[in-house]
Amino acid sequence: MLLRWLGQVGTVSGLLLTLSGVPVAAQIPDLGTGRVPTLAPLVREVTPAVVNISVQGRVREDNPLYRDPLFREFFNVPKQLEKEVNATGSGVIVDSQRGYVLTASHVVANAVAVQIRTKDGRKFAGRVVGRDAPTDIALLQIREPAGLKAIGFGDSDALQVGDFVIAVGNPFGLGQTVTSGLVSALGRTGLGKHGYEDFIQTDAAINPGNSGGALINLRGGLVGINTAIISPGGGNVGIGFAVPINMARKVMDQLATTGRVERGRIGIALEDLEAPGTTQGARVKEVSPGSPAERAGLRRGDIILKANDFPIRSATQMRNLVGLTPVGRQVRLTIERDRVIESATVEIVPMNEQKPKSPRAGLN
Repeated sequence: MLLRWLGQVGTVSGLLLTLSGVPVAAQIPDLGTGRVPTLAPLVREVTPAVVNISVQGRVREDNPLYRDPLFREFFNVPKQLEKEVNATGSGVIVDSQRGYVLTASHVVANAVAVQIRTKDGRKFAGRVVGRDAPTDIALLQIREPAGLKAIGFGDSDALQVGDFVIAVGNPFGLGQTVTSGLVSALGRTGLGKHGYEDFIQTDAAINPGNSGGALINLRGGLVGINTAIISPGGGNVGIGFAVPINMARKVMDQLATTGRVERGRIGIALEDLEAPGTTQGARVKEVSPGSPAERAGLRRGDIILKANDFPIRSATQMRNLVGLTPVGRQVRLTIERDRVIESATVEIVPMNEQKPKSPRAGLN
């Protein structure tokens, strides 16, 4: 199995769109009327918010000889050699007034100059407001926004397996392209690329060149940012992945405010539940001494059922929630202890706050 991360240096990237609600214009009509089913009205509505991104950047040459001081001295080679690279990807306009564009972090890695081109052919200079590699999300800003059309946010938590999806992007540099499919799975983790994973999986045809694209539901709402495919042969085999928009929005909010994501912790180690018949929750393996979790009364063996009234289905999901909650905020937990439901409130503290020496503790 080969996992391809789309839109890397030298490739062309586009956008991914998902469908889950049905606007009147996109409903399948009664065939008795002679009208032909079509998603064209929906496509016309959302595609102006999909943009192409061109990046000029510099990367360090990774030749082992350049790390040899004798080689550098003999050939008068600088300590760090860099080469210029060009890359292309895609993005989604999410705020037309501020000129904000969401894309994949790896599309704009090492960027020195960014150009954003809209569907109608206009070109704008852009800047990288901030990027977060652990979630593969970046926020760009068009320097002088004018006449832009943004797309509204959907609710990725409302997605269900089987919801229809369309993909809009720029695969292989062909230009804006539309495909369709289904939401194949939710909550995919363990792909090994990024630190905070909760991917939407789709079989809508996406290919190299789609990174940074939009996953849009049938109501025209943005529900994900396209990031990767599984591709043994380099092309589409019906397994693509997108970052849920609810996760991307939390990253975007921090990037827009400070230009970076500051992750915190509450001082617990978690594990998934494995008891037969268990459907959700994360078990506390260890509580760090002196941590916010200990001060809130959490104990080893507690099962976290909800966080801020949101159901927790796995240890990974809880880790994501803590990692994307701004430092200083509080999280309300619903826990089960000895078959009794209790509540606790914990504060998110900085990652660099003193942790216990045990390597097993302090994962969240």
